[in-house]
Amino acid sequence: MTVTLADVARKARVHPGTASKALNPATRHRVAADTVRRIVRAAESLGYEPNSLARGLRTQRSRTIGVLIPDLANPLFPPIVRGIEQVLGAADHLALLTDTDNDPDREERLVAMLQGRRSDGFIVATARREHPLLDRLADANTPLVLLNRITDRPRHSSVTCDDAAGVLDAVRHLAELGHRRIAHLAGPQELSTGHLRHRAFLDAVDQLGLDRRDCPVLPGTTYSTGAGRSAARAALALSPRPTAVLAGNDLMALGVLDALTETGLNCPRDLSVIGFNDMPMLDRMATPLTTIRTPQHEIGAEAARLILRILDGLPEPLHIRLTCRLVVRASTAAAGQPE
Repeated sequence: MTVTLADVARKARVHPGTASKALNPATRHRVAADTVRRIVRAAESLGYEPNSLARGLRTQRSRTIGVLIPDLANPLFPPIVRGIEQVLGAADHLALLTDTDNDPDREERLVAMLQGRRSDGFIVATARREHPLLDRLADANTPLVLLNRITDRPRHSSVTCDDAAGVLDAVRHLAELGHRRIAHLAGPQELSTGHLRHRAFLDAVDQLGLDRRDCPVLPGTTYSTGAGRSAARAALALSPRPTAVLAGNDLMALGVLDALTETGLNCPRDLSVIGFNDMPMLDRMATPLTTIRTPQHEIGAEAARLILRILDGLPEPLHIRLTCRLVVRASTAAAGQPE
């Protein structure tokens, strides 16, 4: 015999509406804790299993959220996804995870597929500064949260980090170590992170009294070790050579270390190196990497909380900016003697 919600309510001696709230993680906080415990015990003793499909039909919601990630092979994203899934799971929602592989056409297809499966909203980590697809979703009033990246004219809510403050801390750290020739290996300029960190680097150089002529910016085409390696080779060919590098992200910083190995140079003796994000395992490298730590799990968790609030009627847009901080390890040291 199928156990119904009414059976649970009868056994717990509460109204069925109260039982429904207590058994739904998204509304459980509205019921007294001792009543929740009594209802849960009653449900367990009867072997009750909520009918999520029926609930979805009543509310016209599928309780699924489409999550678009640009590259799951990038170690930055698994902790972010973990944060998303933990918050959505606790609220009885399912994250439908997709990897766009940084391909706009693939992204278009994936969004159409997720819409066909009646996803209630989207969490998007793929935003480019100019992004027609996101504009169309905004025109359609689609519930959506941008994560880590934003567009130039953000029309949706977002969760990002204070990248500018992190860049300033990194450049100040190098300046305090005596570095005056600091290069920035910038990320892709069509992405908000690459553009913002580039601009923040130049602002930090000015604020700290350094000379822009001694602090070149070498743009990379991707956030990858290959792009970092290529930009580092160009930096090492400069005369005079920079004594320190701030990379656009950790993968680019790893490319810098590869370039140093190729040329027989040493980090940090010949070149101090700073990354960005503090992706996992950097502290276990032969030369642990100094980097700007972004709260990756919390970025994902905040994005999930925000999309749930939007689905519950929160007016958009709301922009949340989290703090990042410099983590000093062995890849930065005092500048050597001028050449």
